[in-house]
Amino acid sequence: MSGHSKWATIKHAKGIADAKRGKLFTKFIKEISIAAKMGGGDPDSNPRLRTAILKARASNMPKDNIERAIKKGTGEDGATSYEELVYEGYAAGGVAVLVEVLTDNHNRAAADVRNIFTKNGGNLGTSGSVSRMFDRKGVIELDAEKVSEEEVMEVALEAGAEDIVNEDGVITVTTDPSSFNGVAEAIQAKEWETLSAEVSMVPQAYAAVDADTAKKVAKLLNKLEDNDDVQNVWSTVEYPEDFDPDAE
Repeated sequence: MSGHSKWATIKHAKGIADAKRGKLFTKFIKEISIAAKMGGGDPDSNPRLRTAILKARASNMPKDNIERAIKKGTGEDGATSYEELVYEGYAAGGVAVLVEVLTDNHNRAAADVRNIFTKNGGNLGTSGSVSRMFDRKGVIELDAEKVSEEEVMEVALEAGAEDIVNEDGVITVTTDPSSFNGVAEAIQAKEWETLSAEVSMVPQAYAAVDADTAKKVAKLLNKLEDNDDVQNVWSTVEYPEDFDPDAE
């Protein structure tokens, strides 16, 4: 983990989606529903569902919404069939982009993602062309003004965390995916507010870009994040200092 400032650039467009609470909750509902459909509605015996619920709670999704999403997935409240897809490609400047999709219409999602890449200076790659550049990691972020690094370190390391970084006012805890739930639950047990908690794809290396290229990359990533079928977008971009991707 090379620090929060770089990590934040991967998820820059997520802040835009987060501001649109309804859209964000829709993404969580789909994720929880498909997890419940595949592994059952009991989070104690369904690790994927437990992770999805942790992410939803970290973003203050109401308990009733979570329960309805579980029932939808198990068929108790009407089922929608979602398909999981992963698209790999490149933005301007050779920036690698990994797109995770949950959709009820494969053809629509494929066409939308392809058009977004094509119209914003990017291109889709073949399967495996980009995913090999990322490692799957659990990532939990906390506000450094509300909890001390020492407290987080003690709890997180005891629960199995790999690393803790305190940078730019954010404490970032990274874990192996298999340890994510245990670490997240240990932090939640302390009733510390999390800024985010998710199993994500973390780049093995980053691609630095100039200001002009940064604008093109930010536009592509923002368009992808804004698509209803897109669940997650990760990239290897490293923006210039003082560049605000959310303003693009």
